[in-house]
Amino acid sequence: MKIAVCIKQVVTREWQLRVNDAKTWIRDQDASFELNEPDAYALEEALRLKEQHTGEVVVVSAGPARAAQVIREALARGADRAIHVEADPLAAADGVTVADAIASAIRDEKFDLVLTGLQSDDQGFGQVGVVLAEKLGMPHATIIMEVQATESPSTGSGPATLRVKRELEGGWFQWISLPLPALLTIQSGINQLRYATLKGIMAAKKKEIRKVTPPPSAEPGQRILSVHFPEKAKKTQMITGSPAEAARDLIKRLREDARVI
Repeated sequence: MKIAVCIKQVVTREWQLRVNDAKTWIRDQDASFELNEPDAYALEEALRLKEQHTGEVVVVSAGPARAAQVIREALARGADRAIHVEADPLAAADGVTVADAIASAIRDEKFDLVLTGLQSDDQGFGQVGVVLAEKLGMPHATIIMEVQATESPSTGSGPATLRVKRELEGGWFQWISLPLPALLTIQSGINQLRYATLKGIMAAKKKEIRKVTPPPSAEPGQRILSVHFPEKAKKTQMITGSPAEAARDLIKRLREDARVI
């Protein structure tokens, strides 16, 4: 089973964020970075599928040169090799641009399964996985909480279909089946993460990282105009009238102004 796992390098959650001079993204020159959390769960799920069915796990990252940090980490955890689509603008690119760059890098690899995290910890749009599936012509399923690979009944030589559990709203779940090849976006918490061992770290130094350049991209579908921190302000409004009138007024304000009910 040949599995690709898309991973992203993001700023650590503990880092004190600062906006750049142009106010279009964060100032990341001196930031601390880590592996995007949902991508870590996607990597772990790929490694478990490999252990069950044999095969190969290839990590793919689109980003600047510094993304090699998380690529090496993924290799140390057990991935077999890596593909790095290297370009500085990909660090803050929109989902369509990133998906296009990854698709061009892996299309000829003919993967049986492509896994991505549900969304990134920085932009959080959750679009790269579904756009990538469209560009690769693969069926896809999102918000996956469990993956079961079914062996081919005719040959028994590797999985033929997938049965996956999707998380829906309101505590509901949905089981669906997909043919291979397919793409899944993985929800955090699907499994228990493993961490790199000293043996894995040493082995990662010898594993292949193939660097490719992204294709000439068209005009991005979206552009960040401005980034700013939420303004903190306190505002108190007194509600007067009888208890019944005050209750009706409060419900109206919560529904129409605050929009919390």
